[in-house]
Order: sequence, then structure tokens, then C-alpha cells
Amino acid sequence: MKEAALIQTSDLELRAHEDHHASLRLWLRLLSCTTLIEDTIRTNLREEFGITLPRFDLMAQLERHPDGLSMGELSRRMMVTGGNITTIVDQLENEKLVMRVMSETDRRSYTVRLTLWGRNAFARMALAHEQWVVHFFGDLSEPQQSQLHELLGHLKKSIHQSTQSPTQERA
Repeated sequence: MKEAALIQTSDLELRAHEDHHASLRLWLRLLSCTTLIEDTIRTNLREEFGITLPRFDLMAQLERHPDGLSMGELSRRMMVTGGNITTIVDQLENEKLVMRVMSETDRRSYTVRLTLWGRNAFARMALAHEQWVVHFFGDLSEPQQSQLHELLGHLKKSIHQSTQSPTQERA
């Protein structure tokens, strides 16, 4: 009963009413689904691997770039401040999951890379993460998943086009 009450209080879709525009109801449903998935992933990562979602996300960025990324690039990619990146990197470095490599050309700059231990740990986490996501969408058939993917692609393209400035549209 407590779990059902928690789901209801955190379900953003409950803010919508039938008299609200269909687009608002759809937005709240998308946001609700995203929040439910993210909260579950956050909990699973913490319980199964003792890691936070931001630390997992940073490791995912590094996994895609074996040569490493600068602290500034990590900050830009994760859309958080440099201070946040420093804190996350410090934690991961203390656990021997990442290492800082000083730039040969600028001694004030570092590249962050996954260690072998970090790469192996991330591979285990990424496999579990993929299985969780597959489970979330398991009640949708492959054609339904393809249709949803296509529809969300159209929405994404439309949003990008509607938020471009006139100079961006000409480029």
C-alpha cells in the first residue's frame, strides 16, 4: 500500500485532467515514464553496484572515449558544472575506477580515463543497465517499440526545428 501511494505522489501524469490539451497530457505522460525509469535505474545502480547515476553517466562517457576526455569536455557533455565533475572524478579516482592524466601541453589540464578496473566494472554495470531497460519496455512488442521510437524521433525533430533561431535555420 505504501508503494502505491509513493507511485501516485510521484506520478506527474496525475497533474493532467481530461480538459487539458492532449499535448500537455502527453508531455506529462512522457515525463512520468522518464521519471519512473530513471528512479528505478538510480535505485538499482545504488543497490547492486553502490554507485550513483551521475557516476555511472560519467563512466559511460569515458567508456565511449578510450583515450579519455578533459574535465571541461566531461562538464559540457554531462551538462553540469566543473565543480560537480571534479567531485565525481575524485570519488571514482579514490575507488580506482578512473585516473587523471596530466596534459603534456598544458600542465593545468587533465584528461580523465577509465582504468582497467573501471572498464571492467562499467561493463558489468552497463550489461545490467541494458537488461533493466529491456525489462521496462518488455510489455511492448517489437513493432510497438519501433513505432514509439519513430514517433518520438518525429517529435524530437519538430522540437529542434521549432527552437532554432532564424540564423540557425539558414545555416
